[in-house]
Amino acid sequence: MKTKPLGRTGVQVSELCFGTMSFGGDADEAMSAQMYQACRDAGINFFDCADQYNKGKAEEILGRLVKGHRDSLVLTTKCYNPSSEDINDRGTSRRHVTRAVEASLKRLQTDRVDILFLHQYDTRTPLEESVRALEDLVRSGKVLYPAVSNWSAWQTQRAVDLQERHDWARLQLLQPMYNLVKRQAEVEILPMAAANGIGVIPYSPAAAGLLSGKYSGEATGRLKTNKMYEARYGEPWVFEVAEKFVAFCRQRGLHPVSTAVAWVGAHPAITAPIIGARNLDQLKDSLNAADVAMTPELRAEIAALSRTPPPATDRLEELKPPKG
Repeated sequence: MKTKPLGRTGVQVSELCFGTMSFGGDADEAMSAQMYQACRDAGINFFDCADQYNKGKAEEILGRLVKGHRDSLVLTTKCYNPSSEDINDRGTSRRHVTRAVEASLKRLQTDRVDILFLHQYDTRTPLEESVRALEDLVRSGKVLYPAVSNWSAWQTQRAVDLQERHDWARLQLLQPMYNLVKRQAEVEILPMAAANGIGVIPYSPAAAGLLSGKYSGEATGRLKTNKMYEARYGEPWVFEVAEKFVAFCRQRGLHPVSTAVAWVGAHPAITAPIIGARNLDQLKDSLNAADVAMTPELRAEIAALSRTPPPATDRLEELKPPKG
């Protein structure tokens, strides 16, 4: 598997990152171990986690799995979501971020995390307070590189500006949602990341399984039972794009999941798509993304199956410059 630079850190990471959200939930410990080993065998050295994944069980399982070779891996975790009923055990206040990292380190059985994401933007906490919390953790050695997830471009740029003004450790990684039917990141997030030299590891490259072809025009499974996914992917046009994409892949002899992941990874601003799975069969298709020859021409053909988001100015005429 190829590697790519992680932002401006000098660190090299695998072109695919494995997301451990299923550890301790949809995947029990035995299956988690099998998937972890399959990822290692494929050449993945990059694993993404969060303190909220299955109430800390994902971190605990990952911590047990990395024993003996922790130093050869790049591990991430996240904080923001409630970790208890206590009103202050949430958000990105310095108090919560510091306590959350301490708890994550214990579950992961490590002395540091390579990357800490602030999982969402906290409107109740001044940005400078949140960014200073990251700086304190970097100075302590408990976090090597600060990062944010689910932040808008302007929120991220404000954080970078604060860090540069105070000579604090800069953001090195972003984690937005990005796939063929969720392309808003192309408008400002990805250009902003590229301009700042920030790496990007997007989640949901296969759109929660929508782009696998298993839903056949209507919401079933977690797209119907999970309110978050139902809201995210419930619009009819999304299913129309998925059907066109699956038909396109079948015509070309391509696997839809492998192709969906490869399409995301081929964007020049992307460091590594985050792949996830509940079992080895699902994982295999995502791992095979590394073998898809995603040429610029093929990527453009696939992009044409979906809606191109309007530019930030909403001047649609700018999408196609006038001829002559």
